[in-house]
Amino acid sequence: MAESSRPTKVWLMRATFVALTFGLIFYHLLPLDLVPAAYAGPDVLTAMCFAWALRRPDYVPALLVAGVMLLADLLFQRPPGLWAVLVLMATESLKNRDRPRRESTFLMEWITIAVVLAVITILYRLVLGLLIVPEGTSFLALMRYATTVICYPLVVILSQGLFGVRRMAPGDFDHAGRPM
Repeated sequence: MAESSRPTKVWLMRATFVALTFGLIFYHLLPLDLVPAAYAGPDVLTAMCFAWALRRPDYVPALLVAGVMLLADLLFQRPPGLWAVLVLMATESLKNRDRPRRESTFLMEWITIAVVLAVITILYRLVLGLLIVPEGTSFLALMRYATTVICYPLVVILSQGLFGVRRMAPGDFDHAGRPM
């Protein structure tokens, strides 16, 4: 418990989160295929934000999530800030409701993530429609949603196995000594 609550460990994990997001953005921007893909892949960056926020909220503060998601919006040529704000609101909502869910099963967590992701995807499409911004087909948005929900367990397994981002126990404290 003392190991995970040190400020150095928290800042190291925040730097790891930023490095992972830069790696994901860089990989997404690489011109690996010259023809458009026939399917929409998962939004691993959003899934990682949700997984880390549910498991260790102190590793992903609001400004960090907002910054990396805004950078992703700008580099992926999405409307700047829209997806970032929606992911930030969803992440903060998941953090605030995390305490009762610490004892819940992974299936309930997965369902919660699926519902939250569906809500922000629908809000994103509605705002784009209201602002008359050209958007992709609804089928591609549904495919991206489905693949993101399907890849969420893999993101959680990799986060736990490779980076040690485990769910906090009910008696854990943050680096300032406050109960989490």
